[in-house]
Amino acid sequence: MDYANKQIAFARDKSTQMSSLTLLEDRISHTTPNSPKKINKTIEIVSLPSLLMSSTVPLNIGIDIDEQLICSILSRAYQQVSITVINEQIDLDILAARRPDLVFSGVKYFNFENRKLWLNDYLDQHGIAYVASNKAALDGEFDKGNAKILIKKAGLATADYFTTAPDEHPTEASIPIAFPLFVKPVASGDSNGIDAKSIVNNFADFKSKVADIWDKQNSRSLVETYLSGREYSVGIFEDSSSGTLTAMPIEIIAPKNKNGQRILDFDIKRLDNEKVIAVKNAAIREQLSELAKSAFVALNGKAFGRIDIKLDNHRIPHFVEANLMPGLRKGYFYRSCHINLGLTYEQMILQIAKNGLA
Repeated sequence: MDYANKQIAFARDKSTQMSSLTLLEDRISHTTPNSPKKINKTIEIVSLPSLLMSSTVPLNIGIDIDEQLICSILSRAYQQVSITVINEQIDLDILAARRPDLVFSGVKYFNFENRKLWLNDYLDQHGIAYVASNKAALDGEFDKGNAKILIKKAGLATADYFTTAPDEHPTEASIPIAFPLFVKPVASGDSNGIDAKSIVNNFADFKSKVADIWDKQNSRSLVETYLSGREYSVGIFEDSSSGTLTAMPIEIIAPKNKNGQRILDFDIKRLDNEKVIAVKNAAIREQLSELAKSAFVALNGKAFGRIDIKLDNHRIPHFVEANLMPGLRKGYFYRSCHINLGLTYEQMILQIAKNGLA
């Protein structure tokens, strides 16, 4: 579905959006973990060898999943569900020859003899369905600078920004936007590289934070106008048959740091110290939903994803970043499904699989 058609698909009024939520819940209710009749579909859960996995999620894992748990959930609803470990390309070629109805995986790409092979593009070439976005969309989302370019082209609100590395902006006069600024790695997830020093108010702090990200994260920096308002994340479900998007906003409240600021930094996320609550203000909820759906379309997202948004000091929502392969444990995407639609974890996994099969 091209950009224009996707825009038409999600440009619904309020009553249409509520209808889509009802349909989503109705579809889920027809396939519950206790359903006695299993659907005649073959699903393979593709995984990396265990020796490559560690406490640190590898860069080629886009979705951190519990393969055994997901296999157990899907096995209650579908006749043939298995876990397939890919050691080398021949394993992937054999999978393609089996032609499963769906591949459920969090793997972005494999490294075969120093060559990257992107799983979802490979599956596209063989006409096999999968559960997330393709390589082009993931590339656009992973580099936060590229994502903001696409968002700006779509005419959506996002903070002014530039990218830099040590010595690229050698004087205060060379910085194109005014302080205060927010500095973070261009390409990183889970708030890596974000801490109390990410908000910079002067040139000395700017240079220090850019150098720190370069040294510790091995990354260029994305430097943005600091948005001082509340922070949100919006889960997105796409109906694969109609293109209709369902938005599920949540508010994320980080505890105040020593400077009295609320920053969703690496340690807060790691320790799960933030609060996640429903968005009850109807006007804000509507604005968040429309911005998130527009951003998902602009980034060519597919099936499901998460859009992060912050308000500025005038309470105007701005796109911050996107995750088109959000984690499928019990993080923000699951909590957006549970808070907005009342879905259990099992129902969420079944809905993702059903959308992929559609």
